[in-house]
Amino acid sequence: MIDVIAGACLILGAFLALVAGIGLVRFPDVLTRMHAATKPQSLGIVLVLIGLALRVDDRGALTLIALAGIFQLVTAPVAAHMVGRAAFRAGHVDRASLARDDLA
Repeated sequence: MIDVIAGACLILGAFLALVAGIGLVRFPDVLTRMHAATKPQSLGIVLVLIGLALRVDDRGALTLIALAGIFQLVTAPVAAHMVGRAAFRAGHVDRASLARDDLA
């Protein structure tokens, strides 16, 4: 049963990473590409790490897997925020397409 759950997590995580990659190629502007790069990619990597953790028996490896997941969840939103702010300040964001502009 653990093998089935681990396999499902791995496949779903890989699918979300694929969706994130497709979103990076297909979305038109910086803000939507930033969204595609962080939201499904973060969940995808966490699912892959959960699937891996279910199959590993070594405590040292589990610690590294947990640290990688925490690092991903902490750094991806901060990096996306910084990219969004830099793009906004550099004028790469179409302000007319924004529903709400808190930085104006």
